Amino acid sequence: MSDEKESVVGASLISEDRNGVRTLTLHRPQRKNAIDRALWVALRDALDAAGHDPAVRVLVITGAGGAFCSGADIAEPDPTHPVDKMRRLTDVALLLHELPIPTIAKVNGVAVGAGWNLALGCDLVVATPESRFSQIFARRGLSVDLGGSWLLPKLVGLQQAKRLALLTEMIDAEQARALNLVTWVVPESEVDEFVLELAARLVAGPPVALAQTKALLNEGADRTLRDALASEARAQAVNFATADAAEAFAAFAEKRDPEFTGRWSVSGRAVPL
Repeated sequence: MSDEKESVVGASLISEDRNGVRTLTLHRPQRKNAIDRALWVALRDALDAAGHDPAVRVLVITGAGGAFCSGADIAEPDPTHPVDKMRRLTDVALLLHELPIPTIAKVNGVAVGAGWNLALGCDLVVATPESRFSQIFARRGLSVDLGGSWLLPKLVGLQQAKRLALLTEMIDAEQARALNLVTWVVPESEVDEFVLELAARLVAGPPVALAQTKALLNEGADRTLRDALASEARAQAVNFATADAAEAFAAFAEKRDPEFTGRWSVSGRAVPL
């Protein structure tokens, strides 16, 4: 049975729940979903809520009206002090990066500036052949933000990151995929179904183990091998204390698909490595 619910978080963000998947749709199509003050606040609150809702197993971020996001809306007047403006961006970037659930960016149309870095902050990026990307900041007299200075070098290396940020080139989806900035390129007519199936696969996974794995991969990029091994050992101890580990081994022995819940369950039964 489908558990479906839709709500509007402010006038410019639509939240929809369906079978453990929460989809956040940036909804300012008249501005190609450029993010103004109200949308930054709504997005921050929605990410925080998703991270604290046990019913949400996967988060999808997308845009309305044939565009993903054209970045921060610098055309809208905002009297907020620049420090407070950047704090809003910082909150969104950190909340997205640290969400304990898998995240998917469904990129339709343009994703530029902070809009592109919002997509790059997700764990997986699905684009269409019509998608276009640019680190447009320098054209506006600005430097990279929303985590781009950290994300880009890790994803493409320092030299290619400088190329994208300094030259502000607009690249297409295939170029982005070649640079490891897009995970899949899917025809526009198939992208909705593709993301639904991808999200369903993630929902079916063990939530605690996926959260541990995501955190380990995020942290491992900045750690020594010794640090990473210590973190992995701690994470496995958490996994062994869930019902999912025993369920996985039982399902394997019984030749059936496991049913993962993330439920805490400590017993005397040993789980083999």
